[in-house]
Amino acid sequence: MDYTLPKEVKNMLDKFKEADFQIYIVGGAVRDLLMKKEVSDWDFTTDASPEEILKLLPKGFYDNKFGTVGISSDLGILEITTMRREGKYADFRHPGNVVWTNQIEEDLARRDFTINAIALGNTIVDPFHGRDDIKNKIIRAVGNPDQRFKEDALRLMRAIRIATELEFEIEKNTSQAILKNAPLIKEIAWERIRDELLKILASANSYAGIIKLREAKILQIILPELEQCFGIVQEGPKHDRVYDIGEHSLLALKETPSQDSLVKLASLLHDTGKVETVRTDATGNVTFYNHDLVGGKLVLKIARRFNLSKKQTDKLYRLVRWHLFTVDERQTDSAIRRFIKNVGVENVDDMMALRIGDRLGGGTQKAVSWRMEEFQKRINEVLKKPFSISDLKVNGKDVMETLNIPPGKKVGEILQKLFEEVLEDASKNNREYLLERIKQLVA
Repeated sequence: MDYTLPKEVKNMLDKFKEADFQIYIVGGAVRDLLMKKEVSDWDFTTDASPEEILKLLPKGFYDNKFGTVGISSDLGILEITTMRREGKYADFRHPGNVVWTNQIEEDLARRDFTINAIALGNTIVDPFHGRDDIKNKIIRAVGNPDQRFKEDALRLMRAIRIATELEFEIEKNTSQAILKNAPLIKEIAWERIRDELLKILASANSYAGIIKLREAKILQIILPELEQCFGIVQEGPKHDRVYDIGEHSLLALKETPSQDSLVKLASLLHDTGKVETVRTDATGNVTFYNHDLVGGKLVLKIARRFNLSKKQTDKLYRLVRWHLFTVDERQTDSAIRRFIKNVGVENVDDMMALRIGDRLGGGTQKAVSWRMEEFQKRINEVLKKPFSISDLKVNGKDVMETLNIPPGKKVGEILQKLFEEVLEDASKNNREYLLERIKQLVA
C-alpha cells in the first residue's frame, strides 16, 4: 500500500535513518493512514535515546521521564519517543519506571489496543494483527485485557471513546474486562475523565457511546445524577406519552442537532432535576415542578466535579437552567429580551438545538413546530434592536456633559434608566430624545 506522507514526516524519518537509528510512525497516525483518514497527531518511536534525539533535533524539548521529545512543526507538535518497556504500574495510570529498548515489538506490546499497536517504517510491523481488527472494525486490547486496564484505568473510557468515534465494536474479552474493572475509573483524575467524556459527546455517534458507558457501569460512576433518572416514569391521565426520564435523556442527546460537546452534555443532563422534584398529584399525574431550577444547581455541581472552565460552566448552567422556556410568538419585546438575557445571546442557537433534542427525544415527530418558527423569528427581530447599554445612542460622556457632573455612580444609574425605557420601546433609542430625557431624569 502506498502512503502519502507530509514533507515534515518524511524529513523526520530520513533524518533518523541517515543517523543509523530505527524510527517508526506509531499509534493513531498509523491507524488513520490504514483507514485512509486524515491524520491529526503524528507520533514516532525510535531506538535513539532522548539525549540522542535532542542532538538530531536541537530545537526539540524534553521535560518528562517517559522518553518523549516534542518539536514544533507546521503539522503541530511532533512527538518522538524512545522505544521502551514499562515497569509495574502503581497508580492505575503511569508506569513506575521505563526501560529503553531497541526492539519495536517490545514497544508495541505495552500499547493499549491492537489497532494502535502497529508501526510503520520501511515496512509495517503488526505483531498483534491490528490490521485485521481495523478491517473487522474491532477494538481489542493488546495481550491480556484485564492487565491492560489495571495498568491504566483511563483505557476503560478510551476503548469506548475510540469505538464510538470509529463506529467499531469492542471485542468480547475486552468488553468483559472493561465491565470487571469499571470501578478503577475512580482512580483517574476527573480532568482526564472529562476529556474522554467530551470527546465521546463530540462524536457523531455519541448516543451509542453513552449507552456503551452505561452498559460498562462507568456512566453510573461518573454521572450518578443521570443514572438516577432511569426508572422514573412520567405518566398520568394528562400525559399522551409515557417515557422513562433516563431513556428520554439519551434520546434527547441522540436528536440534538449540534456537534458542540457541551450542548450535547446539556441535552443529556437537562432533566436530572426531575429526580428530586418528582411528585404525583391528586389526579394521578406525575409532575416535576421546578426541575429546571434544581437541574441548574445539579449541573453546577457536575461542572465542579469535572473542573470545567468558568465559560463552560456558565454555558452548561444556562442551557439546563432555562431549557423550560415558553414558546410564544406573541410575547413582548421585553419578555423575549429577558429570555435572551437568561440564556445568553451567544447561546440562543444552542438552546434551540437543545429544545429540538428534547422535543424529538420525547416522541414528537416534528423537530420544530410552527410556533417555534415564529418564536425564532421574533427572537431575530429583537436581536436586531439595542440589547445592551453600549447600544444606546448616548454614552456616559454625554450624561456628564449634559448634566455637568463628574464620573460616578450617578452616570451609570441614568444610563440604566435610559436602557430600560429603550427595552420597552426601541423607537426611543434616538440621540435627541435621549439627551433631552437625561435632563428630565434629574429634574
